[in-house]
Amino acid sequence: MKLHRLELTGFGPFRQTQAVDFDAFDDDGLLLISGRTGAGKSSILDGVSFALYGTVPRYEGGEKRLRSDHSFLTDPTEVRLEFTVGQTRWRVTRAPEYDRPAKRGGGITTETARAELEELVDGSWVGRAAKPRTVGEVLGDVLGVNAQQFQQVILLAQNKFSRFLLAPGEERQTLLRTLFGTKRFEQYRDDLEQRRRDAQRELSAVDARARTLLGEAERLIDEGGLADGRADGEERPADLADRRAAADHALQRAEYRVEQAATAQDQADAAHAAHAAAHAELVQRAQRGRDRAAARARLTELQEREPLIAADRARLERARAAATLRTPLETTERAERAHADAVAAAASAAAAWRDADGDPEGDVRATLDALTGELARWQAALAHEAELERAAAAVRDLERERRVVGELLTAIDQQLALIPDERAAIDEQLAAADQAASRVADVRATLAGAVDVRDAAREAATLATEVAAAESAYADAVAVAGAAGARVGELLRQRLAGYAGELAAGLVAGEPCAVCGSTEHPRPAHRAGDPVTDDDLAEAERARDVAAAAEKQAAGVAHEARQRHATVRERSGGIAPDAAAAAVAAAEAQLRAAEEAAAAAAALRDRRAELDELTAAAETERAALAERALRAGEQHAAVAADAARLEAMVAEARGGYDSVAVRLAATTVQRDAARALVDADAALAERTRSRDAARADLQALLAASPFTSADDAVAALLEESALATLDATIAEHRAALTAAKQRLLDLELDTAGDDVDEAQLAASATALADADAARSAAIAAHRDAVGTAARLRGLLAQTDAAYADVAEAAEAAAIVTRLADTVAGRAPNTMKMDLETFVLAAELEEIVAAANIRLAEMSSGRYTLHHSDARAARGRASGLGIDVLDAHTGRLRPPQSLSGGETFLASLALALGLGEVVTARAGGIRLDTLFVDEGFGSLDPETLELAMRTLDELRAGGRTVGVISHVEAMKEQVPAQVLVEATPEGPSVIRQDPAVRR
Repeated sequence: MKLHRLELTGFGPFRQTQAVDFDAFDDDGLLLISGRTGAGKSSILDGVSFALYGTVPRYEGGEKRLRSDHSFLTDPTEVRLEFTVGQTRWRVTRAPEYDRPAKRGGGITTETARAELEELVDGSWVGRAAKPRTVGEVLGDVLGVNAQQFQQVILLAQNKFSRFLLAPGEERQTLLRTLFGTKRFEQYRDDLEQRRRDAQRELSAVDARARTLLGEAERLIDEGGLADGRADGEERPADLADRRAAADHALQRAEYRVEQAATAQDQADAAHAAHAAAHAELVQRAQRGRDRAAARARLTELQEREPLIAADRARLERARAAATLRTPLETTERAERAHADAVAAAASAAAAWRDADGDPEGDVRATLDALTGELARWQAALAHEAELERAAAAVRDLERERRVVGELLTAIDQQLALIPDERAAIDEQLAAADQAASRVADVRATLAGAVDVRDAAREAATLATEVAAAESAYADAVAVAGAAGARVGELLRQRLAGYAGELAAGLVAGEPCAVCGSTEHPRPAHRAGDPVTDDDLAEAERARDVAAAAEKQAAGVAHEARQRHATVRERSGGIAPDAAAAAVAAAEAQLRAAEEAAAAAAALRDRRAELDELTAAAETERAALAERALRAGEQHAAVAADAARLEAMVAEARGGYDSVAVRLAATTVQRDAARALVDADAALAERTRSRDAARADLQALLAASPFTSADDAVAALLEESALATLDATIAEHRAALTAAKQRLLDLELDTAGDDVDEAQLAASATALADADAARSAAIAAHRDAVGTAARLRGLLAQTDAAYADVAEAAEAAAIVTRLADTVAGRAPNTMKMDLETFVLAAELEEIVAAANIRLAEMSSGRYTLHHSDARAARGRASGLGIDVLDAHTGRLRPPQSLSGGETFLASLALALGLGEVVTARAGGIRLDTLFVDEGFGSLDPETLELAMRTLDELRAGGRTVGVISHVEAMKEQVPAQVLVEATPEGPSVIRQDPAVRR
């Protein structure tokens, strides 16, 4: 991983955008970030960490004060970082959550945190993610390390520089696993463990199956009574071979039983066949005797039915003769019915003619012709009568029209007379409304000013409370900052007073004193109370810095609140909120009155225009009504003349009737009755002729038939289905009689030895049933014997195969189990390290070896690091320990026993060694950039010279190392510098130019 450019805007102590071009230091390899204490040197590393992970090392456990306190409300806050991982160049931009002015409506709103990730593709930036969460997920895959690991190997922040050196095995294992990509070895271990469990389960399964199969075979042996002389309740042999041999003996006995059962079945089959043949012969003889008796009875029955069959033959012959007369009979019957209907119709027509005032003695046909002519004349008169009714209705309608039009003309004239007075009243009201409505614009402006004053008065009252709260918070922050500063001074005084006690606490009998070199310590100093440690001082200084920042922020908040309150109070003119609200209410009432007057004026204008339109419409309508009245008079005269002419014509056509329609209806009824009488007489004459002809034809046919009369022939008639049934019955009886005689003749000729009684049949059937039962029992016994032998043979074969599988599975499980236990750190693994830890331990050995090259030089050969594979207590990770060998004592000691400067040197050497080994690995992360934040101030000048010489040697490897320090000696030794300066106004700036790099 290599950093290229960092831009900080409104971040930490930087208000305006500040940039660091890391590419400008590629040729130098060693970069110094310097500046006065509190100027913001560490904020550069905070910006790198925030851009990549959204967090900063210094604020992990507390409030994230990322936005610059020097930023105005309208200033943005943003961090942008360009970097390369592998062959891909990325640019990430992040902004934290902060308050800003609202774009609409005034006030303050919260700007949400945002992030954007871009990739450089063909010279252009292409977006890859645009939300903090998705940016974090993509960067997690790209970087390969989390924020904590990044701060242990790349960005060595304040108070975290020695974390990798002093970390417990579990934390060191997590970091190394990520850096070297050894997660797969843990997967190898898990896969082997799963294979071990699978192999054990498979072994248990096949063993259980083998035991189940053998137990099933033994159960079958017991059920079949095949056991080898073992008494009831006696235990089976425990040895598997003895149980298997006993099963083979049982199989031999089962096969012997199969042979014996087969012989018994053959004998039972022969006996059953003999009994079955004898019984069948006896049954056949008995059946022939029963058939002969049945044939005699059937012949007798048929002979007894012969008289009935003879009667059926005679009936059939008469029915066939009557069938030839069926058509003449039916024709005569239809003619008789038609003649009777014609006689009744003629009588009914004569009665209707009489009812219609017809002359029964006169010429009906002549009367019919005369009536037909009269109906033609009355039909024309009926049309005149209908036209007369329509003319009378038209006369009435026109009279009503003339009356309505006259009334409408009178009403319109009355309305037109009222219009001049109403229009004058509207003009008077309109003038008054226009005068009141002319004040709307002035009143609206007055209301806007009153509303602004009222809002300002209310906001001033609210801000007054905020000002009081902000000033109270500022006073509290001043008190807290003073107490925190006093606490730092007190701890420094205690530390100086307790230095002798601390040195005395580290003395060991027989070892030289670090101050005087003596190996004897007769009067060591005593500690005065609890000692003050570096951590105590650092914690107090952090509390002081936090309190100072809080005081500064509270001061800014209070100043801003006072300014806002003064501005708003000036807008309100000092008026109280209640008085301002009353002024707004009065202005609103005036505005409502003016707007109502304007609305009334508009309505009056609309009313006047409407009145003018109504006047014009009324005049137009009056002219149309006058024209309508004239046309109605002319039409009334013409229609009245037509009605008088039609009245004279209709009166002549009515005669003595009420109307032409009544006279026409009466004449139509008389005409229809005459016509019906003429038609009925003609139909009666035709039906009489047809009846007489049918009677003559029927009498001629009856004379040539065996029947004496028509009724006799009708009684002999049968339907076709009855004829067919009767013929079939006669034929069936004839055939059955012939067959019965022939059957009886055949049976009479074959009667030798057929006399068998029921006792003989019963005895034979019993003997056959006994033979069949014996045969069935023999078959079942043979089947059971064969089935038992086959099942036992199959179970034993499956048992042998299953135990062969058990042996094979046991061998495979033993191999897998030993390998899995070894890889997982169990016996026979005497080191008790799993595979991944073993690999990481080898990597740690190389890291320690690389670190010792630097540490030996920086510590003048006194200290070397040693990898420890000692087993850790209480189940903690083993094999990843680090000890320090002190050449002065020749003893190993834990890293926690080193002093602050010694810890810094060991941590620096370990960090450099870690970077070299990780970079050398093909699958690991390439570490092209390393940052060290402080720690050089704890070194004496000679040791500092050694440390700087070691860092300077990194240039040959192409890596860039950035150190943050305010040590003056380092400014002289490192030419490539980035200077962070605090301006007199407060915000800091970053200077990076040839003048600084000198």
